Amino acid sequence: MSGEELNTRVAVCPGTYDPVTLGHVDVIERTARIFDRVIVAVVRDPRHKTVTFEIEDRVAFLEEAVSHLGNVDVEPFSELVTTFTKRHRAAVIVKGLRAISDFEWEFQMNHLNQNLAADIETLYLMASAHHSFVSSSSVKEIAAFGGRVDDLVPGIVAGRLKALFSNEGQQAEPPLPPG
Repeated sequence: MSGEELNTRVAVCPGTYDPVTLGHVDVIERTARIFDRVIVAVVRDPRHKTVTFEIEDRVAFLEEAVSHLGNVDVEPFSELVTTFTKRHRAAVIVKGLRAISDFEWEFQMNHLNQNLAADIETLYLMASAHHSFVSSSSVKEIAAFGGRVDDLVPGIVAGRLKALFSNEGQQAEPPLPPG
């Protein structure tokens, strides 16, 4: 890729998106207002966590969730995010931050990515207040115990989580004491 100029009007929003939440959608929408083209990059096989949904499902959920955004594409990837970003000639990676715990992880990733590709910048968008507590893992936890997640994820995801976890996580009533 040397010699090819990266486009500062193209951004990549990488993540596992297992599953996509309304917080993710918010960051993608805001990114789409800033950049001419946004590529939502879905990690095929993340090394740092086990996924609940297959890559095809995660991509399909995202495609439906961002279908109203004409300048956004969704693509799976299984390479370094810097390699993916350069392959698409993008100059910017955009990530959302919710809390200090996100910052610590992203701080590490930023330094590693800068070491790999100093010509790619990473921008961080703070989560909107009403999405700052939402994470994919907390959504799955709520759904596993029969809680409603309709206000946390796109409708298609809420339906799939409900189907996936129906009757899972439901504890049987404890037996009554004798007497």
